[in-house]
Amino acid sequence: MTGKEIRKKFLDFFEKRGHMIMPSASLIPHDDPSILWTAAGMVPFKPFFTGQAKPEAKRIATCQKCLRTPDIEEVGKTARHHTFFEMLGNFSFGDYFKEEAINWAWEFVTEVLKLDKEKLWITVYQDDDEAFEIWNKQVGVPSEKILRMGKDTNYWEIGVGPCGPCSEIYIDLGEHRGCGKPDCKVGCECDRFLEIWNLVFIQYFRDENGNYTPLKSKGVDTGMGLERIASVLQNVPTNFDTDLFKDIINFAASLINIEYGKNDKHDLALKIIADHTRAVTFAIGDGALPSNEGRGYVIRRLIRRAVRFVYTLTENKAFSSKESLKSTESYLPCIYKIAGAVIDQMKDAYPELEQKREQIEKVILLEEKRFLETLKQGMELLSQLIAKSLEEKSAVISGYDAFKLYDTYGFPLELTREIAAEHGLSVDEEKFKAALDEQRSRSRSARQETKYLTKEEEIYQHLKSRMGETKFVGYDEFKTKSKLIAILKDGIEQDFASADEKVEVILDVTPFYAESGGQVSDHGIISGKGFEIEITSVHKPVENFIVHIGKVKKGTVRTGSEVEAAIEVKRRYDIMRNHSAAHLLHQALKDVLGQHVNQAGSLIEPRRLRFDFTHYSALSKEELEKIEDLVNEMIFNNLPVEIFETTLDKAKAMGSAALFDEKYGNKVRVVKMGNFSLELCGGTHVRFTSEIGVFKLVSESSISAGVRRVEAVTGRGVLEYLKSKEKQVLKIADALKAKPGEVIERVQALQKNIIELEKNLEALKKEVIKQRVSELLGQVYDLNGVKVLTAVVSVSSTEDLKQMSDMIKEKLTSGIIVLGAAVGKKASLITVVTKDLLDKGLHAGKIVKELAKIVDGGGGGRPDMAQAGGKNPDNLKNAIDSARKVIERYLT
Repeated sequence: MTGKEIRKKFLDFFEKRGHMIMPSASLIPHDDPSILWTAAGMVPFKPFFTGQAKPEAKRIATCQKCLRTPDIEEVGKTARHHTFFEMLGNFSFGDYFKEEAINWAWEFVTEVLKLDKEKLWITVYQDDDEAFEIWNKQVGVPSEKILRMGKDTNYWEIGVGPCGPCSEIYIDLGEHRGCGKPDCKVGCECDRFLEIWNLVFIQYFRDENGNYTPLKSKGVDTGMGLERIASVLQNVPTNFDTDLFKDIINFAASLINIEYGKNDKHDLALKIIADHTRAVTFAIGDGALPSNEGRGYVIRRLIRRAVRFVYTLTENKAFSSKESLKSTESYLPCIYKIAGAVIDQMKDAYPELEQKREQIEKVILLEEKRFLETLKQGMELLSQLIAKSLEEKSAVISGYDAFKLYDTYGFPLELTREIAAEHGLSVDEEKFKAALDEQRSRSRSARQETKYLTKEEEIYQHLKSRMGETKFVGYDEFKTKSKLIAILKDGIEQDFASADEKVEVILDVTPFYAESGGQVSDHGIISGKGFEIEITSVHKPVENFIVHIGKVKKGTVRTGSEVEAAIEVKRRYDIMRNHSAAHLLHQALKDVLGQHVNQAGSLIEPRRLRFDFTHYSALSKEELEKIEDLVNEMIFNNLPVEIFETTLDKAKAMGSAALFDEKYGNKVRVVKMGNFSLELCGGTHVRFTSEIGVFKLVSESSISAGVRRVEAVTGRGVLEYLKSKEKQVLKIADALKAKPGEVIERVQALQKNIIELEKNLEALKKEVIKQRVSELLGQVYDLNGVKVLTAVVSVSSTEDLKQMSDMIKEKLTSGIIVLGAAVGKKASLITVVTKDLLDKGLHAGKIVKELAKIVDGGGGGRPDMAQAGGKNPDNLKNAIDSARKVIERYLT
């Protein structure tokens, strides 16, 4: 049975049993900063289990994309570890419980998947008599094959929040897969007994003190790894041997001209490359991009780790200190090509991969090219380390240096070891391991515990359960009558608050928009009899529950007061203009640059809008002008802005754009601007595009690999922008003593004059250098039959120093030149050896390197010409005086 067939059978099975089949959520968790990735099937449903949000259906089944990296070092070494995997799961939110979950799980594995009942084992939590009875009495599993396990394996909880016991289904794969120990049983670390399905029964709430309270509304959360069950049904030893991996691995092997299954070391590398490429392909498809922090760092690390393992596959092909990198470069970049094989393998189940193929492959290609440049720098550093060790007569490269090569430049330890060995050196691998362990320890301690509910969320969830949801009327109303139902100070509920106190206020009805989707919140005033609160921030800590943050400006505020809530209208209109303009901008970017453009983030403020998008190069002036003109054309066309609700499927069928990190329910809000723009959006907008006024792009830049950022202003913001530019022009005109209209001509005249002056200056400098060269030629002395010139000179730049050495070389025809000069606050040295003297063992690079140490610097270069710099120009005379001895040593 193929992976595709298993996936379909699972979803069909639960659809027939009343489950809504939902597509996989993004790997980037929506609105959950506590976690980097969707790492389990239940992550998208966390708000449903906590009560923060209501599910669209009480029964749901999914095949969820998951990404985990804590065990990255185990990938490929074991049969089951992956960074990316698919989790099959069925969920109940206050509907069915243990009886149905257990019976359906057994029915699916024995009747649909046709697994041998005799090979199946069950575990339950040690105190879960109910689950034991269902397995034993209803399903008919013999009691001796139902094992009671402890809390460490069979109880699911993550800090404060819902939790409960687990029950697992194991399969015995046979003694030949075991460890051979007489006590081998379920729970053994070997591969004989394999867990294939975990059923979690969410029936308690754990508070901060560790107390467990039964939940009124119980839930079920199950998870079965697709790759794992595929390996069982296809009767293969590892997940990597299933059809989910085979084509990808074989394609990778063909690119490097090797064969899978012939060499354990090669097989390990191919498994890691295939696994990591799957992970980055899906993650980039969901909007993650390589960077130096957060999830972007994970993507960068996975790509670079995959590239590093290409080295291990090519190390036996022309592998030497000079040729190793060159040899491997004949196969790289190649990870982006393997990503194409991943897309071919998975596009039926995840059609969005095919839609984003070009973007995914380009992002990976760019990152590979960057890494290859970094590797070249690493190779140069390694050459320096080898030279240093040989010079110091040390036989070992330090473990710290080897780790720096590994961590900063991506050099595999194997590569460093191999190249060092060619020079008769070894690597201190013990110190390398210590440095690696220290880094892992720091990484683990930096990893925050993932909590189901934060303290703040728990407070607001409790308030919501008592007070109900907030009714938001701000799409249509700017002020409304309301009731103040709660006051909080420092997270604690209060009956009243006095003037100058900072408060959080909850109303039953509000026109205030809470910050979300990149749009900042409204500001405004909440007022009542004798009091007034200035609101400066509004947020939504749990779904449909709005919290207003502000300061009591006057009077005493009391819970239960009748109030008027009014937003700052002028500010809201500025925000609406910018938000609607952002939609027009998004479509204009696609029209001008191509359909690969996707939104990668935004910020909608009153004064400006910021828009991040996927693109691979800086925008030209012509492209920026086209984009700006197109947006303004749509504004001037006075397009109607229609806002309506529909189903997610219908919205997608209409071609509506959605954001990668947003989570959408079945009912979605669509914003349509004429026939130009169609997007899913919960923000506030103008009624006609003409209300935006005018649109002006003010900046364009890069924020990470494959992501550009533009900033723009609209309406009153454009007026402020033009006034600012006008002031600048008037200041420039004043400085030039010209009228504003004459500024360009006056600047051009100045530029022309400067060019002429620079030419004259260069000519004068050349004459001065010629005169100095004539003087210096008189200082040439003979050393063992070789003409030598060593001197400290006065120049204004290293370019002048180079020009002087060239002139001397031309006049000298044969000889050695060593010049030093103070340039700024640094020392600069140059050494020239004419080519007829190279056979005498003279080497400009080696000579200048020795002299550079005297001025606290370093350098090197070719045998015939080399330069160096140093921090101590005061020692230049000592360096030049030492040149004679150094040259004499080389000549003898």
